[in-house]
Amino acid sequence: MTDASALPGQPRGGVLSGPATARAVNVLAPNPSAMTLDGTNTWILSEPDSDLAVVVDPGPLDDGHLRHVIGTAERAGKRVALTLLTHGHPDHAGGAGRFAELTGTKVRALDPALRLGDEGLAAGNVVTVGGLELRVVPTPGHTADSLCFHLPADRAVLTGDTILGRGTTVVAHPDGRLGDYLDTLRRLRSLTIDDGVHTVLPGHGPVLEDAQGAVEYYLAHRAHRLAQVETAVEDGHRSPSEVVAHVYFDVDRSLWPAAEMSVRAQLEYLREHGLI
Repeated sequence: MTDASALPGQPRGGVLSGPATARAVNVLAPNPSAMTLDGTNTWILSEPDSDLAVVVDPGPLDDGHLRHVIGTAERAGKRVALTLLTHGHPDHAGGAGRFAELTGTKVRALDPALRLGDEGLAAGNVVTVGGLELRVVPTPGHTADSLCFHLPADRAVLTGDTILGRGTTVVAHPDGRLGDYLDTLRRLRSLTIDDGVHTVLPGHGPVLEDAQGAVEYYLAHRAHRLAQVETAVEDGHRSPSEVVAHVYFDVDRSLWPAAEMSVRAQLEYLREHGLI
């Protein structure tokens, strides 16, 4: 059995649902799959002495899950006062409208189409609820509308699908772009170095105890994959499907459609930089 401390980002063992930091509690959605890992992590955030909470990514449109999130907050003496979205994929945002109905909250997101209420989210925004402070970090790449939320009091960052608790994420081309994603990873590395962030609260998978190690692993992985794709093209594998079959031959074929999105993003990046 592999020691978790030896894995990229040092994933935390144990049950995924429940308290993760002094201010963050995870409620795992019942939507496990090859793409969502154990399911979507719905985060309840609150100052310990406050009766107000923020929910990040209510998850899919599953009434049982949405009510379970509300019940978890209420059992801790909290009322959900605001809903935030890391991005618009349905496993994170599909239940947001219904959740807003159940809680009477506004939904804030980067994409105006996902918002319920007048306020969106943008770079530099600081969200404060019941003394809790969240800093909005633009992190495009997985999708164009991806955001992370920096929780300074816990030296943590909520990463949605930008960094996962296990494995690596997809650059969802054409909405996601590899150049943006690489810039995002460097921005997150700066958070770990300059702002002391050490904990990753991901959208899927376990909490990571070594944020800088996770980011460095992602950067190295992207560089390795990009070199593999470049070599595959030089060897005559021209179409995205041909590159996937050559580069991702050891990956479960059920994941090849997702891998092809990343390959398309890599090919676009290589063309833009005159490398193929």
